[in-house]
Amino acid sequence: MSYENLKMLKVKVDRGVAFVTIDNPPMNLLNVAMGMEFAILAQTVLKDDNVRVMVFDSADPDFFIAHFDVEGLVIMPDEAPPKKESLEGTGHMINELYRTMPKVSIAKVEGIVRGGGFEMIQGFDMIFGELGKAVFAQPEIGVGIIPGGGGTIRVPRTVGRRRAMEVVLGGHDFPAEIAELYGLINRALPPDKLTFYVENLAYRIASHPPESIALAKKSVLAGVELPIVDALLEEQYLFGQSVALPSSKARMNMFLGAEGQSRETESNTNTLLDEGEQNLLGMLEKKEE
Repeated sequence: MSYENLKMLKVKVDRGVAFVTIDNPPMNLLNVAMGMEFAILAQTVLKDDNVRVMVFDSADPDFFIAHFDVEGLVIMPDEAPPKKESLEGTGHMINELYRTMPKVSIAKVEGIVRGGGFEMIQGFDMIFGELGKAVFAQPEIGVGIIPGGGGTIRVPRTVGRRRAMEVVLGGHDFPAEIAELYGLINRALPPDKLTFYVENLAYRIASHPPESIALAKKSVLAGVELPIVDALLEEQYLFGQSVALPSSKARMNMFLGAEGQSRETESNTNTLLDEGEQNLLGMLEKKEE
């Protein structure tokens, strides 16, 4: 399926980055149809060699994703279904697609994201929020239910048990600066820096070889999921794979040829927030062309 066929997710691809704008008025309610579009997008990106990174934002300046549509919940059966033996056929499969795929997903949140919307982006690789405006929450307890899209599982694995209890049982809003402090998001950035930083980061990641991106992400996931010794052995194995890549050999040789291992080059700083940044990778890319 092509990106043009998606109705609630508007996609523009540039320099290896798919910029995805969520657009489902009146306030970007997450529903089954939108969930299906997220799944279709993931499958389409997986097959698109031109995309290495996805950046998600919203067409609505006040809402990233409001929450899951409650109208879709009240019509569920009065009797609870039996416990499933696998994730097959559940909404968790969509979140897991983004979490485990060999490509990178980034949420750039400028407004409110609560409930199922927040659970959706918890499956992404990175989340950035706008200072003074972005809000994050798991408010389900207020209507008598618990988060059902991974919130009670992913939040404690990210921020620990006590803060997860505050998030899930309090059900209240967390502004971007507190969300950053708790580790719910990567960074809270001022409005004039948010887009600049996220786009710089996305383009920078997309400039790396796709095989290297996939191996790095796989190794990070191993570090989160496996016992420490198993994780270290996995990293060693994946490191060996990355060093053996022809693209890596070429880049390392170009790095050495570009005086990369010199006091002058090593002293350069690059925060991605500095418009005059020194970007060695950019120099290497030009040589590759």
